[in-house]
Amino acid sequence: MAAAAAAAVGGPQPPQPELPAPGLALDKAATAAHLKAALSRPDNRAGAEELQALLERVLSAERPLAAAADGEEAAAAGGGGGPGAAEEEALEWCKCLLAGGGGYDEFCAAVRAYDPAALCGLVWTANFVAYRCRTCGISPCMSLCAECFHQGDHTGHDFNMFRSQAGGACDCGDSNVMRESGFCKRHQIKSSSNIPCVPKDLLMMSEFVLPRFIFCLIQYLREGYNEPAADVPSEKDLNKVLQLLEPQISFLEDLTKMGGAMRSVLTQVLTNQQNYKDLTSGLGENACAKKSHEKYLIALKSSGLTYPEDKLVYGLQEPSAGTSTLAVQGFAGATGTLGQLDSSDEEDQDGSQGLGKRKRVKLSSSTKDQSIMDVLKHKSFLEELLFWTIKYEFPQKMVTFLLNMLPDQEYKVAFTKTFVQHYAFIMKTLKKSHESDTMSNRIVHISVQLFSNEELARQVTEECQLLDIMVTVLLYMMESCLIKSELQDEENSLHVVVNCGEALLKNNTYWPLVSDFINILSHQSVAKRFLEDHGLLVTWMNFVSFFQGMNLNKRELNEHVEFESQTYYAAFAAELEACAQPMWGLLSHCKVRETQEYTRNVVRYCLEALQDWFDAINFVDEPAPNQVTFHLPLHRYYAMFLSKAVKCQELDLDSVLPDQEMLMKLMIHPLQIQASLAEIHSNMWVRNGLQIKGQAMTYVQSHFCNSMIDPDIYLLQVCASRLDPDYFISSVFERFKVVDLLTMASQHQNTVLDAEHERSMLEGALTFLVILLSLRLHLGMSDDEILRAEMVAQLCMNDRTHSSLLDLIPENPNPKSGIIPGSYSFESVLSAVADFKAPVFEPGGSMQQGMYTPKAEVWDQEFDPVMVILRTVYRRDVQSAMDRYTAFLKQSGKFPGNPWPPYKKRTTLHPSYKGLMRLLHCKTLHIVLFTLLYKILMDHQNLSEHVLCMVLYLIELGLENSAEEESDEEASVCGPERCHDSWFPGSNLVSNMRHFINYVRVRVPETAPEVKRDSPASTSSDSLSSLHNSGTAQVFSLVAERRKKFQEIINRSSSEANQVVRPKTSNKWSAPGSAPQLTTAILEIKESILSLLIKLHHKLSGKQNSYYPPWLDDIEILIQPEIPKYNHGDGITAVERILLKAALQSRMNKRIIEEICRKVTPPVPPKKITAAEKKTLDKEERRQKARERQQKLLAEFASRQKSFMETAMDVDSPENDIPMEIATAEPQVSEAVYDCVICGQSGPSSEDRPTGLVVLLQASSVLGQCRDNIEPKKLPITEEEQIYPWDTCAAVHDVRLSLLQRYFKDSSCLLAVSIGWEGGVYVQTCGHTLHIDCHKSYMESLRNDQVLQGFSVDKGEFTCPLCRQFANSVLPCYPGSNVESNLWQRPSNKSIQDLIKEVEELQGRPGAFPSETNLSKEMESVMKDIKNTTQKKYRDYSKTPGSPDNDFLFMYSVARTNLELELIHRGGNLCSGGASTAGKRSCLNQLFHVLALHMRLYSIDSEYNPWRKLTQLVEEMNSQQGNEEQQPEVPILYHDVTSLLLIQILMMPQPLRKDHFTCIVKVLFTLLYTQALVALSVKCNEEDRLAWKHTGALKKNACDAEKSYEVLLSFVISELSKGKLYHEEGTQECAMVSPIAWSPESMEKYLQDFCLPFLRITSLLQHHLFGEDLPSCQEEEEFSVLSSCLGLLPTFYQTEHPFISASCLDWPVPAFDIISQWCFEINSFTERHAEQGKALLIQESRWKLPHLLQLPENYNTIFQYYHRKTCSVCTKVPKDPAVCLVCGTFVCLKGLCCKQQSYCECVLHSQNCGAGTGIFLLINASVIIIIRGHRFCLWGSVYLDAHGEEDRDLRRGKPLYICKERYKVLEQQWISHTFDHINKRWGPHYNGL
Repeated sequence: MAAAAAAAVGGPQPPQPELPAPGLALDKAATAAHLKAALSRPDNRAGAEELQALLERVLSAERPLAAAADGEEAAAAGGGGGPGAAEEEALEWCKCLLAGGGGYDEFCAAVRAYDPAALCGLVWTANFVAYRCRTCGISPCMSLCAECFHQGDHTGHDFNMFRSQAGGACDCGDSNVMRESGFCKRHQIKSSSNIPCVPKDLLMMSEFVLPRFIFCLIQYLREGYNEPAADVPSEKDLNKVLQLLEPQISFLEDLTKMGGAMRSVLTQVLTNQQNYKDLTSGLGENACAKKSHEKYLIALKSSGLTYPEDKLVYGLQEPSAGTSTLAVQGFAGATGTLGQLDSSDEEDQDGSQGLGKRKRVKLSSSTKDQSIMDVLKHKSFLEELLFWTIKYEFPQKMVTFLLNMLPDQEYKVAFTKTFVQHYAFIMKTLKKSHESDTMSNRIVHISVQLFSNEELARQVTEECQLLDIMVTVLLYMMESCLIKSELQDEENSLHVVVNCGEALLKNNTYWPLVSDFINILSHQSVAKRFLEDHGLLVTWMNFVSFFQGMNLNKRELNEHVEFESQTYYAAFAAELEACAQPMWGLLSHCKVRETQEYTRNVVRYCLEALQDWFDAINFVDEPAPNQVTFHLPLHRYYAMFLSKAVKCQELDLDSVLPDQEMLMKLMIHPLQIQASLAEIHSNMWVRNGLQIKGQAMTYVQSHFCNSMIDPDIYLLQVCASRLDPDYFISSVFERFKVVDLLTMASQHQNTVLDAEHERSMLEGALTFLVILLSLRLHLGMSDDEILRAEMVAQLCMNDRTHSSLLDLIPENPNPKSGIIPGSYSFESVLSAVADFKAPVFEPGGSMQQGMYTPKAEVWDQEFDPVMVILRTVYRRDVQSAMDRYTAFLKQSGKFPGNPWPPYKKRTTLHPSYKGLMRLLHCKTLHIVLFTLLYKILMDHQNLSEHVLCMVLYLIELGLENSAEEESDEEASVCGPERCHDSWFPGSNLVSNMRHFINYVRVRVPETAPEVKRDSPASTSSDSLSSLHNSGTAQVFSLVAERRKKFQEIINRSSSEANQVVRPKTSNKWSAPGSAPQLTTAILEIKESILSLLIKLHHKLSGKQNSYYPPWLDDIEILIQPEIPKYNHGDGITAVERILLKAALQSRMNKRIIEEICRKVTPPVPPKKITAAEKKTLDKEERRQKARERQQKLLAEFASRQKSFMETAMDVDSPENDIPMEIATAEPQVSEAVYDCVICGQSGPSSEDRPTGLVVLLQASSVLGQCRDNIEPKKLPITEEEQIYPWDTCAAVHDVRLSLLQRYFKDSSCLLAVSIGWEGGVYVQTCGHTLHIDCHKSYMESLRNDQVLQGFSVDKGEFTCPLCRQFANSVLPCYPGSNVESNLWQRPSNKSIQDLIKEVEELQGRPGAFPSETNLSKEMESVMKDIKNTTQKKYRDYSKTPGSPDNDFLFMYSVARTNLELELIHRGGNLCSGGASTAGKRSCLNQLFHVLALHMRLYSIDSEYNPWRKLTQLVEEMNSQQGNEEQQPEVPILYHDVTSLLLIQILMMPQPLRKDHFTCIVKVLFTLLYTQALVALSVKCNEEDRLAWKHTGALKKNACDAEKSYEVLLSFVISELSKGKLYHEEGTQECAMVSPIAWSPESMEKYLQDFCLPFLRITSLLQHHLFGEDLPSCQEEEEFSVLSSCLGLLPTFYQTEHPFISASCLDWPVPAFDIISQWCFEINSFTERHAEQGKALLIQESRWKLPHLLQLPENYNTIFQYYHRKTCSVCTKVPKDPAVCLVCGTFVCLKGLCCKQQSYCECVLHSQNCGAGTGIFLLINASVIIIIRGHRFCLWGSVYLDAHGEEDRDLRRGKPLYICKERYKVLEQQWISHTFDHINKRWGPHYNGL
């Protein structure tokens, strides 16, 4: 043994250990056992050396490398036997050695037994289905594999299923991430005590072998890596190396799955530094190893952050290399720059001088760890393995291996530290990667496992400076794409911003890093360290400032922008992900008082960064015109931390606010955004393209508003509460560019705004003020109140589904914070404010989802238009909310007219923000309000109802928030200190409302009407207004006002601001010289706000003196002011409400209102209308009239359309239809008249110009799906349940036909049955007719139409020109009258014998095809269409292909298919009578003509005509037997009677006479009845047969013997007993016998049931051919009613005694003779084939209606079974599995594995299972897809969640439950063949599904 081993080791060492094959395994095992023994000895040095030598040889690293180096040639030459074989050999050795001579599998099992791991740790890759339970999760990233989830108990929890995007690992058993209550049964903490200790010798070999193995792997990796050349991406080479290493890595992966014991060995190996050192340094003389080591060193070199490429990037970006503008400011306080430029950079800098001057961003002195920037150094296998994993861009196998090890705690810590050490290197690799998406996913796959664990994150933060590394790396990443900011001062700006067009931002490459950062900030301990570290905060603010002002928009003033860049979305995403989400993460830790210090830190550095920013962009006091950026993250950080400080930390707001001057600067840019929003909505930015609208929408959209518009508005509210109100108000109007509009004059000059934009800008300014003053989101509302307000706003705009509501309510946008603010209260708030509307189904309507709609009391009390305006992305939503509000008021009878937005009471303001209300009590605002009220009253231009509404809203806000009750003896005004004091005395709105203003001096253009008037000589003051404004008239300029305030504020701030000389930037606003001269005019006004309001009331109501103070009648009003009647209403109500409030607030006001009302107000003076104005007025009037005319026309059109829809068919509702108008001719007209829907002419259908019905032909297998048992089939959801189709109608008919064809003559077989159960052609029409020549030209025009249609014109498809129903053929209408059929329907008194002869004669005449007329051509072509509708296999059943019998069979089967389907549409019976839905659209009459015409071309040889056999006795029976060689004909008793009926009728010349029809039916009924008796006789047992034979024989001579079933039955039995039909083995006999005892009643019932299907089809046929109505009846009397309707019952039949079916018999020849003749045929057949003879007799004719498979209640049961089910062809799990809902077959959608001749599996299956119609449930999407021929459509889902919503693609992953109504609708559409009509969105599938 030892010798053998020694020989193996010590012998000559060829490069490949090729031992002879047979002895190989034995040798390996023996060697391994020997070595194991040697190593177990106390002194094992010899053994160790021996093992080393062996491994050295087995794992020699030369082979594969040579192969990899020679690249493809080697691989090609070596084929499979090259490197692969050697490596397998090496792996085999390793397995043997590990097992120490035993079997490897036993070894694995042994190791698994010692697995102490209580964690699941299953690692999965992208697209894996996992679960997340929010109830059990501690970390929001928690996830469980399906197995652990289903084994744990999560009933009633908030969980969902999801498809993993980046991969993940199961957290079951990890109590750091989830609560123990959620662990599954397997991982409920095992105590490690009961797991035995691992025996030393079990894993001893592993400890020796694995280090060599891993080192070998690392050498392969080193050797395979080549630094990519600059221009050639080297992914190909990398992938090749990885493919070679696949088996090795898989082997390691398998080891990790052996459990804890093996993992700890691996951990030892991977982290042991000594091992690594020994193996990597002891390279010796091995040249190959040396080479690989050199490669490794080269690869390492570029791993530091400072490397020359960085500089080159900047060089490329700055075109003017000479300028030095690209300097980035360093922070003065920071010391210690990182990574000084090394010498290699110097040469680069000569190339572009400017770049040397660029200062690196300095980081704080706390970055002691130089290593972030330095070249990496590796100390263990783990570190180098990770290094190569990164270099090779995270191959999936490696990632899985590294993650599989994580359950080992020691490894987890080591690996996390290694990962952090390589963090900067990861970022570098990611930036350069071509596959950054895949790589990002793999990085996050790893990092989320490491950083979600708080304990681990804290440890790494402390020991490895994780935060420093992350922030530094992010900074460096963004540095590579900075450009100069053009905001404000383009030339001299020093600010740099990120360039959103860069791939880094556009492709979101930064998200893995940001996502990790957010993840670690969600841990309290880590976030605290961040907030305490001033250096880090400085760096972070510096990072945020890169985004401040990015994506600057400049307004295009001349032509439309050429190229609309779409980079804006990248900018919004970047701000949200890189700035806002970390901010929300930090905020979540600043919730309590103790954290005040953190807030102060953030605010302090934020303000510093802002100050630096203002300096860098050279900002003084005016924003640059015509530019806007939506990105101000520094402002928003500041705002949100302020809000948090006041709301949660009880900080004093003033202590964290800067001085007034800084506040003035802070408010400018957010205000600029608000003004720009108004400009964008006023179409002033239209030349910038659609993308600017996109930005405005994104800014307020639900995912962004929380981090964008809300903080902006809040910041403005803070500024407004602390700045001078007059300054603030005038700033607002100036920003909105409407200052010039605010003049008393009727005309004005606006220097900065076009007239057409004035109105909407004014509306914008006022709306903004209303929002600013009413919004309380950050000013004192609690979280639940906010949630409620948001929800009400969304519900008021539209009814919403649960998921869209969840999506629309702005959540705290940090996804890692897990929980929506108050998501626990989400459901309770929802149920408080909304009612659930369950989904409704109109058949054919679109399928509704479950919706929530606001409760009535919400409309009544909580509807808040301000919140709605703030949250609407589309302006139409505001209108929609108002429309819904109006509808509610009308419905509830609260207000009939058009209401105005209601005024809503606000929540109380937080004391810190009380100053905000001073805006409402400042003179500037009052002057604006006064001016606007005056202008509206005087009908000046450009004012709208909206303006008035907002003005009144502001007045009301002011009254609601006025100071404490003022005293009536209001002290008179203080001295005149400001220029406009004489406008209003004080600043309180309540007292200013009653202040009269007499004269105003205005500046007007010379053309204005005011100039012509003489100014009044003296300006006498009004008697009421005893205040001294008797001086000159007042002039007021907002701009001047603002300037003055600004100077005051600046002078007040005594700091260095004084030395700054502020340049006058206001010259930008001066009027362009072209404006006409302005002169001054003085207007006489003599109004106060109160008097203007009262006049407005008159104006709005259109009546003089309409306002009467309500308190004069009812003094109560003043005591309880809240009167519901004022809550809702229009402008009149609003004015009344305001006057009432004004009166309440002060007695003076009350008195003045009364006085004004007493003076009868003179009418408003009629204005002098100038010619120009007259012109515009005329225009308006004309427009108005035109509009009215248009309305009238539209209304008329609508009513016409409605009446058309009522008369024409309405596809969408198969239920309540209106009869079709084909045959509505009056009796006196002789011919049917048809309307052509194309040319509109009416007329009969003629031979040369035939008319046709618009029809849709489709192949159908619905009939074939009928089954004979009532129990519906269920969809299989386990391997055991399979569905076999042998009991379907189609299968039974198939078997029968093939049985007949085995024993009988082929041509005769093809007349004995019908086909078309599968692939039968169904013809349906919408009932509209057209000339066939019109149709041809219509098709021609469709062909030339370039529009994409949902159908294929080449296949003859079109839509009906009138009702747009889908169609594909035209069925010619047979010329002829409807009425002549009356002649044919007169009963003739001929005897049945005569009629039989006539029928035979008529059938005998050969039907020549009529002469070549247009009609006959069309008939031929439609027949061709019908044939081509179905596949050849469904038409050809004959043994001789192409035999005419085939066509014959096919044609009458088409008639059969259509009749049977109509019967199914009527519910399977004719009890309901009348013309049902199916009847109305039926075109059977026309179809019969076409079929009959073609059938008569084939005359049946009179010898073989079954009619003879039915009606004549054959003389000699034996002659038939004579010819033995020939196969016999099918015995008449084996014929299908319904098929015979159709053959007989279609062989007759058309139109058919009624008495011939009845005659045929009577004859066939005798045959049918006999068949029933035969079947009955076979069904019963021997004793019954003898008894019946006997009883019947006794009555045989009675007079009505031929009509007594007993007699007939006994005769049948005695006749058949002559043959062998009843002689069978006893065993089988018992099986056939039904256990019931036969009573006369049960026999009668059996006979009736046997005959009913025939009677039903016949009655339908009669109804269509002769237009007779079907009577309705009870189910039990259906037989008698139908038989009398068909004329089978003699008219004199009495109904007293119980009905007997036999009484319908009317034998054409003596019954006993003909029966014995029929029985003889059977006997002669059963002589030879008794068993088959019997099988053919028993026809089970009672089929149940077809149904789709029954689906389980819960979707999860389907999903769990099918989504892992493998494809039967390729045994892989398909990407898109689907299952057929008709037969339960499992198919691959779009799967290439199952493709046959370019048809994918679903399409193929739809042809085989449904003849072109397939209904598939897509397992991974929960939706149903319909395939119809060459088109397909998504139908929707029949599974809805608890809120009545679909979950397409299972995105939400909530539990889904079957919706029975939807499934019924689907089944209904399938049975009624209306998929094409009801579903609108069809597309071609090109056989690719």
